[in-house]
Order: sequence, then structure tokens, then C-alpha cells
Amino acid sequence: MSKGRLIICALLTAYVSTTAYGEDLLDVYHLALRNDPKFEVARYSLKAIQEKQPQSLAALLPTVSASGVNNLTRAQSQFSTSQPTNRYVHAWNWSLQLTQPLIRMQNLYAYKESSVAVEQAQAQFTLAEQDMILRTAEAYFGVLASRESIKVAESELLAMEEQLMLAQRGYEKGVASMIEVRDGQSRVALAKSHRVAAQNELDIKLAELGKIVDEVPTRLAALDAAVALPSPEPNDQQAWVSQARDHNAAVQAARSGLLVAEASVGKARAEHAPTLDLVASYGENYSSGSTTMPSDFASRGQSKQVGLQFNIPLFAGGGSNARVGEAVAVKYRAGAELELAQRQAATEAKLAFAGVVNGLSQITALIAAVEASRSAVEGNHAGYKAGIYSNIDVLNAEQQYHTVKRDLLKVRYETLLQALKLKAAAGILNVDDLVRVNALFK
Repeated sequence: MSKGRLIICALLTAYVSTTAYGEDLLDVYHLALRNDPKFEVARYSLKAIQEKQPQSLAALLPTVSASGVNNLTRAQSQFSTSQPTNRYVHAWNWSLQLTQPLIRMQNLYAYKESSVAVEQAQAQFTLAEQDMILRTAEAYFGVLASRESIKVAESELLAMEEQLMLAQRGYEKGVASMIEVRDGQSRVALAKSHRVAAQNELDIKLAELGKIVDEVPTRLAALDAAVALPSPEPNDQQAWVSQARDHNAAVQAARSGLLVAEASVGKARAEHAPTLDLVASYGENYSSGSTTMPSDFASRGQSKQVGLQFNIPLFAGGGSNARVGEAVAVKYRAGAELELAQRQAATEAKLAFAGVVNGLSQITALIAAVEASRSAVEGNHAGYKAGIYSNIDVLNAEQQYHTVKRDLLKVRYETLLQALKLKAAAGILNVDDLVRVNALFK
């Protein structure tokens, strides 16, 4: 590392608290796992879809049903010339029926549809996991960047106030003009505005993080100012784009969605197909007598039946054809959605890759700019004391120094976030990446 880089790292470290740290990025991620309501929605959505597969499988398996009746009948009966008599008849019967679908194409397609729907739901859940990682990291980085921006703003305000005091003393001694005093007052007011804006930005970022983790930790580990951010691996944009078009979680969900739509077409067309079921039943019955026959004898019987039940649809009012047309249209829509997802993934990969590469270049340039600005501040202060530079020159140098420092802090966090977005676009972002990023914090 160059001498200049070491100096700037030391300067940045001065703006990062080195006392005690609370939760780091991984701690906040685990809080999000437990508390993020958006992720909870995705979790239970997956669970609901997974329950559809055994439902469709059940339509292919045997069904067994049992029924029974037990009653007592009282009736007044009269036969021929006999006197009316009261008869009491106790009767019962029960039956057991088994139905096994043999040929039901619609049910087969429904099972296939539910199976690929589960795959689609799993891809959507992966997408939700990656989205939670990105949202958590972005909110975490946003809070840290805002807190460090406040420190920079406070340092800027202090420098402007000190220079204003020097200008006021110079004016009292007759060596500085009122213009320099007024300009100093303007810079102090502007620095106060920067401080208020930084605090407002922090409040917003804290609210965004709180929406994910519910309760924001008091202290958060910050990015180590001395660490160099890694370059993309591989450092080839096209490789990332190709990976994104094939493995992006949204692309995989859309690809499964196309398979679901194709199965739906088959299911709709199967409405025209004949069905064949195996039906077997067994039953017993008993009666203690009769209320309608002169002879009043008990009877008992049983029945056994095995057969095939065949059904062929002939006409359903055109509804089946309409459902086929609807399913075909949905399939074409799913194909278009897949192409859209692939293009979107490729675009996200390009933008994220450019964000990382350009961010690293910006960091290098801003480190040099911070070093140059710091030297300019020192030179202007020395020149001001020697009467070479005016108070305005010093104020301009101070303002430039703090602006560049603020930009450097923000670019470091933004570049780190773009690196995570690049992996998400490629479909490979997971908690292991957070572990590696977390190692950059202290």
C-alpha cells in the first residue's frame, strides 16, 4: 500500500469510533431472519405451495369410503282380512367402497403442475432470501454511512467556526475585510445545514433498518477504513451476464413458471380425455322382519362388487375448449415473462458489475483527492498566517476537503453494496457472502 493510501486510511480511521462495537452485519442479518415481515410472507407462501403437491397426488391414489345405516321402524300393518297389527322392525346395513383411478390424464397433469409449482415457489423463496440480504445490507450500510457523514459534517462545522473566529479577529485588528467575515458566516451556516441534512438522512436510514429488524441495535460495527475492497471475481462482465441469464433466482422462477403453464395446458386438454376407474365394494345388511309382507321373518345378506367405471366427455358447453385457449395464452405469457426476467437479470448484472468496477476506480481517485485536499488545507492555513492567502481561500479548501472525504465514505459503502447486488443478479448470493463482507468490518 502506498504512503498516501496509508495516510488517508489513518484519516478515515479518525472518523470511525474505535471504542466498543455492538452488532455486526451478521448479527443484524439474523435479526432480520427473525423479524422481517416481508421475509415471513415469503416463508409461508412457500409452505402453502408445498402443501398443494400432496393434494394433487391424492387424486391419483385410491379412495376408500364407508357408510352405514341403523334404524328401528314402527308401522301398523293389515294384510287381507286380518286385524291391523303394530310391527317393529330393526334393520341395519353397511358398505365399504374402494375407488382406484386407472386412467385420469387430468389428474396426472395436475400432479405435474403442482410439482413444478413447488420448484417455482422455491426459486421465489430464494429470490426473497437474496432480497432480504440486500435490503439488510443496504439499510445497514446506509446507517453507517449516515453516521460517518454526521462526523464529517461536525468536523466541517468546527473548521468553519474556527476560521470564522480568525476572520473576526482579523477584522477587529484591521487585517481582514468584512467580506471575509460575511463569507465565513455563510460557510458556518452552510456547514450547519450539512449537519442537519446528515442527521435527517440518519433518521431515515434508521427507520429503514428498523422496518426490517424491528429494533435497531445502538452500536453497529463499521467498515474498516484500512481494508481494500475486492474486485469482482471473475473480472469479466460477460461472464457475470451469462451467469445471470441462466441462474438468476427470478429467471429460475420464471422458467419454472413456464413449466407450470405447459402442465396447465395439458391439464386443460385432458378434460376431453376418457377416464377409467377400478371400483370395488362390499356390504352387509340385516332386517328383523317386514312391515309390508305378511310373513315376518328376519333376513340377512351381503354383497360384493368389482368393476371398471368408464367415462368419456362428449360436450361441456364449450367450457373445455375455452379453458384450453386460456391455458395456451398463459403459457405464451409465461414464455414472455421468462425472456423479460433474463433481460432484467442481464441488465442488473451489467449495472452491478459497472458499479463495482467504477466504484473501485472512484475510491482510488477519491483517496488521492482526499490526500491532495488535506495538503491544500494545510498549505492554505500556512499561507493565511503568512498573509498570502485570504480567509476565503482557506474556507474553500476546508469545504473541498470535507466534501471529498464525505464522498469517499459513501462510495466505499455503495461499492460494497454493488458487489452484493452483482452476486444476487448472478443467482449466487447467500449468507456466506455476508460472512466474507462482515470480515471487512470491525
